[in-house]
Amino acid sequence: MGCFDMTKTLIDVKDVTKVFKKQKTLDNLSLTIELGDRIALVGSNGAGKTTIIRCLLGEYTFDGEVLFDGMDPRKNREDVLGRIGFVPQIPPPLRMPVHDLVNYVAKACGTDTTQISEIATRMGLDIFEIEKKPFMKLSGGQKQKLLIAMALGRPCDLLVFDEPTANLDPAARQVLFDLLAERSDKSMIISSHRLEEVAALVNRVVEMDRGRIVLNDHVEDAVGTAGRLQCRVVISKYVEAFEKTISEWNFTSQDKMEWVGEVGGPDRLRFLGTLSRYVGLVKAVHMDEAGKA
Repeated sequence: MGCFDMTKTLIDVKDVTKVFKKQKTLDNLSLTIELGDRIALVGSNGAGKTTIIRCLLGEYTFDGEVLFDGMDPRKNREDVLGRIGFVPQIPPPLRMPVHDLVNYVAKACGTDTTQISEIATRMGLDIFEIEKKPFMKLSGGQKQKLLIAMALGRPCDLLVFDEPTANLDPAARQVLFDLLAERSDKSMIISSHRLEEVAALVNRVVEMDRGRIVLNDHVEDAVGTAGRLQCRVVISKYVEAFEKTISEWNFTSQDKMEWVGEVGGPDRLRFLGTLSRYVGLVKAVHMDEAGKA
């Protein structure tokens, strides 16, 4: 595992554009992630969340630049992947038996199979009961639990989880959140449709829409838990359901397109989680500490 200068940027994304079948999935996207950032990457399906993750992992070609600790993920893929614990949104179709897969991952990542097995047990999965089964023959929940165990049971500098609660029952979801909370010293990117699920784990929210970043907010700052935020939300078109929702936060508007109000510091993530349900509608969000210019 690499050794970082604590002042260094961990990930630097510069002007990245990715096109699939003549459609831009990422549109001139730039993002800097510092060591210690625990990011909730939110947005609707098609926003570009999985695409930027795959660029970071070196799986896609693209225009622009992505660097992980100064390294190009495509040119230095083995070194980069050796420092990232990753859980994909869709499990890979691996034919390898579970026993062989766990041994392979443990050897490749410099860990012990016992650590993977212990995490799997906490997730409610007994590896020894399924060790002879091909990975692709497992149920969706079993695949997800095993992938999580392999990602968390190895040394790494960054955890990247793409919709990690998919296929998990409520008890397993809670165990996952407990496991991630125990690793709060790690840098994380957690892609999720539901900000409220991961709110307690993160210190930054990055919201994407149509390949662009529409919100980039640090949630541990001078506002703290006692302050209030002056907020302005701009939408692209009037939708009655949005008016009803934003009005419940006591926001007002003169033209139904720009809404203003105040949000208490402790409610910041809950408010952003509410807005994330309208990611295709919200054009801009401005949040400033009340009383400041």
